[in-house]
Amino acid sequence: MRQLLLFLLVILTGVTFIGRLFYLQIYKGTSNSLYEDNALRKVWNYPKRGFVYDRNGALLVGNQPSYDVMVIPREVDSFNVEEFCNLLKISKATYQKKLQRAKRYSTRLASPFVPQLSKEDYAVLQEKMRKYKGFYIQKRPLRKYQTTIGANVLGDIGEVNNRDIKRDPYYQLGDLKGKQGVEASYEAILRGRKGIKLIQKDRFNRDIGPYKEGKYDTLPEQGKDITITIDAKLQAYGELLMENKRGGVIAIEPATGEILAMVAAPTYDPNILIGRERSKNFTKLYNDSIAKPLFNRSLQGVYEPGSPFKLMNALIGLQEGVITKDDKVTCYAGYKYGNRFMKCHCYRGRRNDLTSGIQESCNAYFATTYRKILDKNGNASEGIDTWSKHAKSFGLGSFLNNDLFVGQKGRIPDRAYYQHIYPKTFYSTYTISNAIGQGEVATTPIQLANMTAGIANRGFYYTPHIIKSIQNDTIPRFFTTPKYTTIDRPHFEPVIEGMHRVYTNGTAKFLQVKGIDICGKTGTVENFAIIDSVRTQLTDHSIFVAFAPKDDPKIAIAVFVENGYWGSRFAGKVASLMIEKHIRGHITRTDLEEWLLKHSLENEYAKPYSGKPFAINGRTQLQIVEEQEYYKLKQRLKNLNTVVN
Repeated sequence: MRQLLLFLLVILTGVTFIGRLFYLQIYKGTSNSLYEDNALRKVWNYPKRGFVYDRNGALLVGNQPSYDVMVIPREVDSFNVEEFCNLLKISKATYQKKLQRAKRYSTRLASPFVPQLSKEDYAVLQEKMRKYKGFYIQKRPLRKYQTTIGANVLGDIGEVNNRDIKRDPYYQLGDLKGKQGVEASYEAILRGRKGIKLIQKDRFNRDIGPYKEGKYDTLPEQGKDITITIDAKLQAYGELLMENKRGGVIAIEPATGEILAMVAAPTYDPNILIGRERSKNFTKLYNDSIAKPLFNRSLQGVYEPGSPFKLMNALIGLQEGVITKDDKVTCYAGYKYGNRFMKCHCYRGRRNDLTSGIQESCNAYFATTYRKILDKNGNASEGIDTWSKHAKSFGLGSFLNNDLFVGQKGRIPDRAYYQHIYPKTFYSTYTISNAIGQGEVATTPIQLANMTAGIANRGFYYTPHIIKSIQNDTIPRFFTTPKYTTIDRPHFEPVIEGMHRVYTNGTAKFLQVKGIDICGKTGTVENFAIIDSVRTQLTDHSIFVAFAPKDDPKIAIAVFVENGYWGSRFAGKVASLMIEKHIRGHITRTDLEEWLLKHSLENEYAKPYSGKPFAINGRTQLQIVEEQEYYKLKQRLKNLNTVVN
């Protein structure tokens, strides 16, 4: 028995030694664990990020060379620190701070010391790097924007943080990744794959050459190019029209769900978020709590939709059979319910059917329709759930499951939403503001554009998306599969006819574009803010939705302009011009264009001040600034048209 035990002990010891040798020489020597070997220096070879093109093949984002000064703290030796700092354009205090940061990360692993040197700075520094022990220069590609537009669309890249590194082991300290926009949404496709070179060190920590003659070295794989759905010319034109205004514009191709333009105003030049100035410029944008240029109003702005939501109530009323297109409602310049009165712009005693109700934006007609929907079965609680279900089938009240980096759900209330307010009895009059797109209803510009595309398609839509094609790959089928609403196709025709009459005889008749049948709906939304603890009414918001042409829609659009007075004043003009620009490629309504360039809303956004405006030769300071801005915009328009032609 003892002999057997001794024999087993010898066998077990032998197996243990063999296993350990296998681990050290075979497994530990493979590329899977080489990255952790202290006897090897790892030099990463960064790939070029994929290019980004617009729908017409114009290059929007490319690459340019950049150089990072890297440091291995334990290899840093004495040298002329002052000279080194002058070359890097940093102070001695900054030098010490950066070195301590690198030591906290690792004393033996390389980390970025000064990232993203320009070619000029690199040229000066490279000749002297041999003097600064522990430092070396690593080349990596950096983004180069071929345009000054679409900052909210394209996004930017920035240094990863600890959370990024923990979430994805691909990243290491100092790596760059997409932070916003397309760069973030398609990071995994654009970034490519890093290559690596392993350098063998001796016992004095000196480089002695490639490890195993480069057997485990790998080459970088360039990221895939992508084509996005944006039309750069239309995007540039939309940003020009929205200059000196705040709001969002979304234009969609109804037949595909492709986003043609996504304007968030105010915007900024994407080129300011590259290079060593990125951090300073980003902080400046981030801290602008007034204009909020980093806030994508076209995706994140949650507003009451106003009168465009009347289209939804019309469709639901028809689907539920509580109205027909010929039913008439008498308007007495508004709608009275209980002791309250909802004002309307219709003249007293006007009789509106469905199409004229849309044409004139009659509050009485749609308040009556809304109540009929909720009271259909004598139970408003069931009725509002039915109403909510239909509205949500258009993508309202949801993120839409698109490929855009940010967004908001908005709000389409149902019985559960009101349960805590009205726990027992619930009547349709309690929520009557929903009839005209106010009250508890809230939407984003992209949701309104998608709703409009669903109407243009007579009952279906494609999920709005920004990707058109991926190099050697296909886009998700999710974006090419139609989503059907709960409204039957025949019910769309009278609503579309009403939208057409908005342009021919209604609230947008002065915005017609000759030769293009546009269907639209104006909207004016009350605007309140809390100022010094007091609920204060400010200038109304301007909203407009439209699609064109009527029978073969090529574009659906939603425009929201904060403090824009009424629907046709600002938003309607922007919509008409962008529709014509997309369909014709040039503008005939130059009067609308001229008006928008001349009229700024900056005075609406400015803080109140006391005293009389400062005047020069009879003109206020504001008028002078607006005039200066006008000539700048005229020059930009001239440059834009020159590029287009």
